[in-house]
Amino acid sequence: MEIEDIYSRFKQCSSVSTDTRKLEEDCMYFALKGDNFDGNKFVKKAFEEGAKYCIVDDKNAVINDNCIIVDDVLLALQELATFHRNSIDIPIISLTGSNGKTTTKELIKAVLSTTYKVKATLGNLNNHIGVPLTLLSFSSNLDFGIVEMGANHLTEINFLCGIAQPDFGLITNFGKAHLEGFGGTEGVIKGKSELYDFLKANDKVAFINTDDPKQVKQIGDYPHRITFGSNTSNDYNIQFIQANPFVELKYENSTIKSQLIGDYNYGNIAVAVVVGLHFNVTSQNIQKAIETYKPDNNRSEILEKDTTKIILDAYNANPTSMMAAVKNFKQLEGEKKFLFLGDMFELGVDAEKEHQSLVSFIEEQFDKNIYIIGKNFYKTSTKSSTHKLASFDDLKSEIHKLDFTNATILIKGSRGMALERILELL
Repeated sequence: MEIEDIYSRFKQCSSVSTDTRKLEEDCMYFALKGDNFDGNKFVKKAFEEGAKYCIVDDKNAVINDNCIIVDDVLLALQELATFHRNSIDIPIISLTGSNGKTTTKELIKAVLSTTYKVKATLGNLNNHIGVPLTLLSFSSNLDFGIVEMGANHLTEINFLCGIAQPDFGLITNFGKAHLEGFGGTEGVIKGKSELYDFLKANDKVAFINTDDPKQVKQIGDYPHRITFGSNTSNDYNIQFIQANPFVELKYENSTIKSQLIGDYNYGNIAVAVVVGLHFNVTSQNIQKAIETYKPDNNRSEILEKDTTKIILDAYNANPTSMMAAVKNFKQLEGEKKFLFLGDMFELGVDAEKEHQSLVSFIEEQFDKNIYIIGKNFYKTSTKSSTHKLASFDDLKSEIHKLDFTNATILIKGSRGMALERILELL
C-alpha cells in the first residue's frame, strides 16, 4: 500500500502506538520487530484493545481487512512521519547534543508555551522510533513542534533530520558521550554536527552559543544563524551571574533565577531565552517560564531529607557531565559532603582511561567521603580514603554506617546504574 493511502487511514485514527499495553481506542498500531520481540504476533491483541488499523510486515499476521501489510513496518512508520510532517507544515525546532538535551527541550517548550501552542518530544523518545512517534503526535493547529534527537553513532542525526526536516536547530554541547559508538571525541563532534550540516544544506536557521568555541567552529561562516552569549557583538547578549547552587543569568534588563543547579546549565537556559526572544515572547513570560521550571526524573534535582541536602543527577552520566557535576559540587556551600558516583557506560576502549581520569580529578578536589560504584570504577587506582564498591549491593551494606546529619550529597551515574535507589537507603 502506498504511503498516501496509509496516511488517509492514519487521519481516521486517534493516535499511533507500537505497544499493545499502551493502546488508545481507535489508534493505528505499528507491529515493530526487535531482537527479542515481534509485534506481528500481537495484532489480535491490538484489535482487542481498540486499535483501528494494524500495520504489519508478516502476511501471516493479517487477520482482517484493517490489517495493512508493508515491506517493513519501521520504514513505514518513518515514511509516514515525514509525510505527516510535510502535510501539517508547522515550524520544527530540533536539538541534539551530548548533555542537557531533554532539559533544554523542556525549557524551550516552557518558554514558547506562554505564547504559542507547542508540543515536544515526550521524555527522551529521541531515536529512530521516538522521533517518528513524536512527529505523528503533532497537528496542524500547533505553532511549533520541538523534536529532540539522540544518537550514539555517526549518520544517525543526519537520518533523523531527514525524517523531521527541521526549520531551526541547536546543539547543546559536544561532550564525551557514547564514545564507543562514535569512535572517540572527534566522532562525537562530527556526529552531532550533522544537524548543522542539514540546516546548511537546506538554508535553515541555527542557534549558536558563541561562548562554546566548538559550536562556532562547526557552524563556520554560515549566514543563517542566531548568535548568543556573553559577548556584546552577539545577536542576543546573555550574561552568566552565578550558580550557587541555582543558575542565575541576565539578559536585557531582566535577571532570571532558575531552579537548575550547576553552571553547566547556563547554556541550556540561555538558548531557551534566546528562542523565546527570537519568536517575540515577552521578557516577562520568558522569566516566568524559566523561574517556574523545576527539573524532575532524576535530572539535577535538589531534594531535602531532614537536615540532609541531596543533589540527584542519576538519569545519565558521561565523562563531560560527570566532571561538570563534580566541579559544581565542589563550589557549593557546606563542610560535610558525600559523593556517590556510578559507572559511566558506552565508553568502549576509553572506559578504563576515562574512569581513572575522573577518579584522579575527584581525589584532587575531595579527600574523604568518596564512594565510587560499579565494575569500571572498581578497576581504578585510588587513594586509601576512596571507597570502591563493585556493585550497588556492596553499597547497601556500607551506607547504613554513615552519618548524613547536616550533609550535602551528590548522586550521579549512568542510567543502567539506577543510583536513585540510594534514596531508599538514606
